[in-house]
Amino acid sequence: MGNQAFASHNIQEKKWKFSEIISDPEVLNRWEKTRKFFFLRESTYDMSNRCNIRCEGCYYFEGEKQFAKENQDPLSWSALMKSEKERGITYVVLAGAEPSMVPDLLHTCFQEIPLGCIATNGLKQIPRAIDYTVHISVWGNDETSFSIRKAKNMLKTQIENYKNDPRAIFVYTFTRENIDEVYEVARMLVENDCVLTFNMFSAPVGYEGHLRHTEESLVHTRKAMLELLEKYPENVLFSHYNAVAHTHTKGLHELYSCSYPRLNPSTDIGLGRSFRHYRADLNWNRDMACCVPDTDCADCRHYAAGSAVVTARLFRHATHPEIFKAWLDYVDTYLSVWVRGYKKEANLCNYLVPPPGIEPDRKI
Repeated sequence: MGNQAFASHNIQEKKWKFSEIISDPEVLNRWEKTRKFFFLRESTYDMSNRCNIRCEGCYYFEGEKQFAKENQDPLSWSALMKSEKERGITYVVLAGAEPSMVPDLLHTCFQEIPLGCIATNGLKQIPRAIDYTVHISVWGNDETSFSIRKAKNMLKTQIENYKNDPRAIFVYTFTRENIDEVYEVARMLVENDCVLTFNMFSAPVGYEGHLRHTEESLVHTRKAMLELLEKYPENVLFSHYNAVAHTHTKGLHELYSCSYPRLNPSTDIGLGRSFRHYRADLNWNRDMACCVPDTDCADCRHYAAGSAVVTARLFRHATHPEIFKAWLDYVDTYLSVWVRGYKKEANLCNYLVPPPGIEPDRKI
């Protein structure tokens, strides 16, 4: 892929004005389309401390949040959602352990804040009346799922539950050991007219097991991502710049500086001020608040983190037409994955562009 990389020395050929960067009608149209969603302000909520499976490397069952006592009172959740709206939250990410265990609470949240996403393992159907985007976690084929997640016929069950559901996005998480399985999984999903995107296993604090990525596995993963993006452009919600950002040898924090409160002390503006991660007891701790708590921040390449961290770096990317196109592709992908009804368009930049100020990975 090295000959496809946008040469870093060319980036400094001239100083571009933003008006010049968006002078291309296609770029301007994409900019106008995506900027309409800059009103989104997210927070994350653990809906339950229970799960119907137990996965190796699970983020939830690390740290103190797993011991929070569940608040199952719909009135308490309704009051929380109302107070969240008052402080400017427009988008909710409902996670947990497993949010499908508490459908009544999901419905309560939807009644108050109708924009959001549910992160689920997909083994239980979430009622259609809860019209959030539904992210279904896939960690390999059924053999691997049984080994890592202790669930039989998991992908088959997930597809049966959600193949005709317009809310569903299948999220394939690449670990060090399941990279080649993605071709089989993607084929099955496409055959069932499902859409998918990609995530990277990002190690929980203290985890040094066989799922954690190496430099070699990052290169291997990027190759698989790009091949599937080319093969299934209608079903794979992704871009070249997504692949660059999430498979770089440097993690997201080192590349872009994380915006979430856990690593961002500022409360002046942005996620440092607005984002909260509520536990199942409806309490939150600013020192631990990020999209996936108890992740090793240096190893974080999580798709949820990137959706906020990379998209927040508009000014870093508005320096050159090709860099801005790559960033627009990332934003367009993010919105298609997270916002119900948003349709992704063809990518503007179909080659590898390094993050601003970062040299290309030497092996790519």
